[in-house]
Amino acid sequence: MTIDKILDSARNGKFLGKEEAVTLLNIKNNSNDFYRLISFANDMTRSEFSGKAYIFAQIGLNAEPCSANCKFCSMGENHYTLESKWKKDINSVLSESKALINDGINDLFLMTTADYPVDEFINTAKQVKKIMPANVRFVANIGDFDYTTALRLKDTGFTGAYHINRLREGIDTSIDSQVRIKTLDAIKKAGLELYYCIEPIGPEHGYEEIADEMLRARDYNVGVMAVMRRIPVKGIPLYGSGQISSIELSKIAAVTRIVARPHRAMNAHETIQMSLICGVNQLYAELGANPRDNISNTEKSRGLAVESIKQLLADAEYEL
Repeated sequence: MTIDKILDSARNGKFLGKEEAVTLLNIKNNSNDFYRLISFANDMTRSEFSGKAYIFAQIGLNAEPCSANCKFCSMGENHYTLESKWKKDINSVLSESKALINDGINDLFLMTTADYPVDEFINTAKQVKKIMPANVRFVANIGDFDYTTALRLKDTGFTGAYHINRLREGIDTSIDSQVRIKTLDAIKKAGLELYYCIEPIGPEHGYEEIADEMLRARDYNVGVMAVMRRIPVKGIPLYGSGQISSIELSKIAAVTRIVARPHRAMNAHETIQMSLICGVNQLYAELGANPRDNISNTEKSRGLAVESIKQLLADAEYEL
């Protein structure tokens, strides 16, 4: 099928299949078709989402070695590369949460390593929930869990959970893909909103495996979708495997927007300005530990502040 026919199908509301997704991904960067593609995704987001943008913020609650040993993460216990180890106390979490809320975020994420005790996480979340206004969504980003825990998260006040089947799960991680999928199913069964992402994309990942995750996200009817490129942090096992370009990430974001059809927001991470004309209307502020950094307080390094994100979105002529 030609590019014209694929985009016409998407314009008419047809869900695209894997072959069509791979065809779009194979468009040559900086070609005429590339610019048609990103323009299409840009128009889709601005029209379907009414020009509205979103600011999400994530607080990493701990900087500690993680037994999952993901080869792309700076916190794997066999290759821990952060300069310190710590766990945030409740006063710090509350203070940071209040500041982010006052800055005008839309969704607040609390993130931990896979080994963080669930009871401790929920106790912290209960305190944070008390200070949250009703219009800010509350999202958990933790290790795998079952349906019972999903219900506990919902009862605590979480409105959603970030969870994914990562690229080459079980190969570049120690976690079986089926374990991840069981958690995805538990999230949906409990009535939590699922936040999905294709990540961490590196030069070695083929377009077919990337397309598989686009379709998985659509099958789960996600409201918020994202794509993320791998950051080669010095000291991690995949450090020497390289990084895709900003243009490549923007193209993948555009195709994902068209194929996965999220119904609220589209993100590309880490933040690149050009993605904001490729169908992306949501960006992240980050505090605390970050698996793509070797500084344990990423706000002092790679992580962006809310005000910086507001400026990026305003420059892209999005409405906050």
